[in-house]
Amino acid sequence: MKKLKYIIAVSAIFIATSCDDYLDQDNLGEKGLETYYKTPTDIEEAMAGVYNAIYTANIHSEEQIAANLMDNMMLGGGGPDDKTAKWVDNFEDPAEDTYHDMWKQSYNGISRANAIIESVPKADFSKYFKTAAEAEDFKKQALGEALFMRAFFYFRLAKFFGGVPLIMTYDADRYVGRSTYSETFAVIASDLKAAIETMPSTPFTSIPTARYGHANKWVAEAYLGRVYLFYTGYMTNVEKQATTDLPLQGGGSITATQVASYLDDCIKNSGHKLVPDFRNLWPYSYVNKSAGNNVLPWAATEGLSWVGQDGLSPTFGTGNPETMFVQRFSFGDWGWTNGNIYTNRLVLFNSMRGNSLVPFGEGWGWCTINPKLYSSWSDLDPRKRGSILEVGRADQGTAGYAKDKGDHETGYFNKKYTSIQHDNGSGSNVGMFVQLYAWANIDMQLMHAQDFIFMRFADVLLMHSEITKTPDGMNTVRARAKLAPVGYSLEAIKDERLHEFAFEGIHWFDILRWGDVESSFNDVIPVRNSGVEANYSVKYRPETKGLVPIPETEMRILNGVYAQNPGW
Repeated sequence: MKKLKYIIAVSAIFIATSCDDYLDQDNLGEKGLETYYKTPTDIEEAMAGVYNAIYTANIHSEEQIAANLMDNMMLGGGGPDDKTAKWVDNFEDPAEDTYHDMWKQSYNGISRANAIIESVPKADFSKYFKTAAEAEDFKKQALGEALFMRAFFYFRLAKFFGGVPLIMTYDADRYVGRSTYSETFAVIASDLKAAIETMPSTPFTSIPTARYGHANKWVAEAYLGRVYLFYTGYMTNVEKQATTDLPLQGGGSITATQVASYLDDCIKNSGHKLVPDFRNLWPYSYVNKSAGNNVLPWAATEGLSWVGQDGLSPTFGTGNPETMFVQRFSFGDWGWTNGNIYTNRLVLFNSMRGNSLVPFGEGWGWCTINPKLYSSWSDLDPRKRGSILEVGRADQGTAGYAKDKGDHETGYFNKKYTSIQHDNGSGSNVGMFVQLYAWANIDMQLMHAQDFIFMRFADVLLMHSEITKTPDGMNTVRARAKLAPVGYSLEAIKDERLHEFAFEGIHWFDILRWGDVESSFNDVIPVRNSGVEANYSVKYRPETKGLVPIPETEMRILNGVYAQNPGW
């Protein structure tokens, strides 16, 4: 009997099942593949295990951290001892297993998804639902969701490592070589296409709050757009093998017209839409209400009001129709083996180093912002100060900022994902989420419950414009920022995506697929390194083709089966 091990996650949200690392250990729950996946509860528990694989123990294996460090608009930062951030920023490998957790957890997720994909079609859920139609919808959603998540993990692997081993069934041989880049993307595309065709077309507005955070048909359509643009761009501009089609398993392909049709369906039928004010997507827009006074003056003046992060009926906020797919977080606990991986570490690592202010709190000072972005960004665009936190400004609560606490200081930090705190009424500054959820522990490393947004509706609109070469979606996004419409051009799309998605872990992959990566790292940037003025520049290494190294542990285990990526 194949055996499964159950681990209760620190967030108390997930029950993680591992179907590969733990195959030979005791069957703690007395459940195996022959008896499991028979009830809706089984499926929900197993699906939670799939989602749990998004989380990684090593910070450099967290997708959004890795992508931001490699982006040309963010620097390494941190303190003098944070050498790994600086090395990654300079396209060097800090350790032989820098990205091992990303590799391992992705394959954990794939294996768990494989088990669901194989088991669900054979299961009969009819006795658990009032009607046969309800049972069938549950079955289709579960199968489609697992297909999407398998594609999600393979896409994560492919973006960072290139072509990877394809393990498509639960019992498949793990000791197989790497597939080609195109073969890997053919699996991703086929899974996304199948997910779209399988999952019910339930509008976002009809999906219950309890399902928030789960993938659905609309998320799969959006990701197919992202996968299409990345693959065709990378093959054309990095591999120098021009293509306009996305391959499918077993032959055939998906064209730009087909992808545009999927995105059009999402735009017209998903129920998603842009929130009226871009700044209301981010938790700082709620801090005045949370604090009970105007600790962020301009937010009060401009009437900001956070939309929240639980769909249309959030615990806090007015309701969020824009966010489509997220990584959820909660309070961490050092008493658990996994420590702080269930708190949003992008917030922790990006926040101001050595400065605990109100309403913006302290973190490790990684990923400081290239001042070129600030200086080139029009002041007429509210996304500029809605995205970039400036130090030394009373209206931002940063007038008391003490410089020279870290390296690569530029005076600019990520405002979208940053520590938010205020007085708890007894003279102590405490994290906003700690107070909202009445948590007892106020450790600044564990208090960040902000969702990380993988996909939001603005991206669907911009991808539709880029694929169709029409301005409508782009100008809808610009209108939200109160900017005048412009005609379509690739340069206009590039500018819009930079300003809309700054610091969200997207821009690095954009400049890579556009073929702009080699020309993007020629800046000489004035910085302060722990009190010393310096000039900083990054040396991109084109021989790497934008990929990171295969973990050496995996190379050794398979003993020659894998070839290392170029440049490593």
